[in-house]
Amino acid sequence: MMSLRRLSVLLLALSLAGAIAIPASAAPRRTAMSAPAPAGPAQPVPEMRIAAVVNDEVISEFDLISRIRLVEISSNLADTPETRKRIEPQVLRALVDERLQLQEAKRQNIVATDDELNNAISQIEKQNNMQPGQLNQFLKARGIDRGSLINQLTASIVWAKLVRRLAAQNTEISDEEIDAAMKRLKEHANEPQIRVAEIFLAVDNPSQDQDVRNLAEKLTQQMKQGARFSAVAQQYSQSATAAVGGDLGWLRPDQLPPELAAAAAPLKPGELSPPVHTNGGYYLLLVLDRRNGEIGGGTAQQGGPAYDVVQVILPLPPQPSEALKRAAAVEANNLRSAKSCPELLKLGQQKAPQSTNEGKISLANLAPQMRELLTKLQVNQPSEPILQRSGVGVLMVCSKDAAQQPVAAKSGELTREEVFETLLRQKLDTVSRRYLLDLRRAAYVDVRV
Repeated sequence: MMSLRRLSVLLLALSLAGAIAIPASAAPRRTAMSAPAPAGPAQPVPEMRIAAVVNDEVISEFDLISRIRLVEISSNLADTPETRKRIEPQVLRALVDERLQLQEAKRQNIVATDDELNNAISQIEKQNNMQPGQLNQFLKARGIDRGSLINQLTASIVWAKLVRRLAAQNTEISDEEIDAAMKRLKEHANEPQIRVAEIFLAVDNPSQDQDVRNLAEKLTQQMKQGARFSAVAQQYSQSATAAVGGDLGWLRPDQLPPELAAAAAPLKPGELSPPVHTNGGYYLLLVLDRRNGEIGGGTAQQGGPAYDVVQVILPLPPQPSEALKRAAAVEANNLRSAKSCPELLKLGQQKAPQSTNEGKISLANLAPQMRELLTKLQVNQPSEPILQRSGVGVLMVCSKDAAQQPVAAKSGELTREEVFETLLRQKLDTVSRRYLLDLRRAAYVDVRV
């Protein structure tokens, strides 16, 4: 039998999936939900109002407001009343699940240590080009309660441990299973393949269907306007692939469920599907690449080009006047004097502390308009000012990496380790979903908003 030696690494990635992508965003704004109550009888402050009761614990409206803002920032969604209304049901549902996970961890005496939390925060800061302690400043400047992120990380870490424990007891991947999977790959190696990424939004009962569909449509709209698929997948997807930005890897069309295969069939690389309804919920699919022939000999290499990108955004309010737009455009144009990425970051951080180094970006994960823009830019060439949802931005490509061909592709087949990880991820996904579904069924949940 092959041991679960890679399980802890994969689950740690899963535990950090929802909070590692923090793009540039607008300056902190007061949300409609956090606006002062009108004059009249005294109203409870958000900290006191109850959004939901989970068994014997309360989720406050303050908890809900903080998490909505955190989701907006990490998924690069515009902070508008419409966005908040659309994502509120899904965010509250995630908070309920999170509370169930924490309660189960307490019952099982599972904890997240200080070192694990500090390491998770440090990883977020490193991946977003932040100095130690800068994440706290980032959250504070945007009016986000740090406890919201800590709760999310804590729940993710303890849930990973719980799933790992259960999987270790019930999930074995034998050498025979790996041999059979590799045999199937070889038999179909010359058939057309598709590399696709997914976002899965579960519908646990019919009453949720319309809310989940609305969210799926909203996320589709935001991604078509430039939000990164991988970041949205990390924050929203309820599949184990969320840990890797939704990437399912290379598949034959017949390896997808029929409704997903039909949705992906007409899509070109870089194109996004409309929401796909299935028995379990809604899927959003992004075709990353296509190839013909045997592995490694197709029309495109796995992963495609990856660019190292810096982006600076000068914030604008939700409905800026033309004068504000012009002023921001002038400021953004001044940033174009930068001759290198470090210089652009330095200038940007002087004018907009939320400037970020986006790091390595796979072109396949970008909206077509953004992909075309980056492809045309030379290294260290600043873009023209770009009007975005949250402000006016300037982009610069720091380096361009050619398509990376994996070692497995050079030999014409996937390695045993890669096949093992694929099989393991599928089984972990099943274990996690069933475990959480059992907790939901046994819980008392009273939603009040």
